[in-house]
Amino acid sequence: MELTILIVEDEEAIREMLLMVLKQSGLKTLAVESAEDALQFLADKPLPDLLVLDWMLPGISGIKLTQRLKKDEQYQQLPIILLTARGEEEDKIKGLDCGADDYITKPFSPKELIARIKAVMRRNMPKEKTAPLVVGRISLNQEQHRLNIDNQNIDISPTEFRLMQFFMTHQDKVYTRTQLLDYVWGRNTYVEERTVDVHIRRLRKILARYQCDTLIQTVRGFGYRFSLAD
Repeated sequence: MELTILIVEDEEAIREMLLMVLKQSGLKTLAVESAEDALQFLADKPLPDLLVLDWMLPGISGIKLTQRLKKDEQYQQLPIILLTARGEEEDKIKGLDCGADDYITKPFSPKELIARIKAVMRRNMPKEKTAPLVVGRISLNQEQHRLNIDNQNIDISPTEFRLMQFFMTHQDKVYTRTQLLDYVWGRNTYVEERTVDVHIRRLRKILARYQCDTLIQTVRGFGYRFSLAD
């Protein structure tokens, strides 16, 4: 399985070097230059397999971003490797205590970075496989966070994945927007109810390509239902 690595590094020279080294090692690699860009990426794109994160980012630091992600249920299992020029023991302890899976001090060799990435991924491999969810022609791979229709993999954002996962495990029952916010986004997340409508529209647009958009049904005056029945 091809691994996807997201690099978060504000220094262009280092960012380009990391992209080159990781791609040469056969890893699918993407990059952003700030914590804010990383949060937007994680919200909108399929979840990467690992984050390579610089400590000294402008705005939200790498440490703060790590702490924030590890407190969020949807990102708790995302492995994070911190990169930093801070080599003191207390800095390493601080980095690991905040939730990072590993810590690499600059300068480092490309071979060390690749070895660390492989070691972290081995430690974070799921111990037991979770069977895909299957409804009609749709399959949801819960390990790879992939939506599959008619044997075609379709990339969806983490939020849309969780929404689809909820629908597929709670068929034929109507849920209000408030209930969907609680179950999919979480009770401690404060977003507007219209956010649900936005993601429903996105999912329907994806499903419409395969004539499956009618699975998500609007129940006027109440909310939404996922059902194979018309």
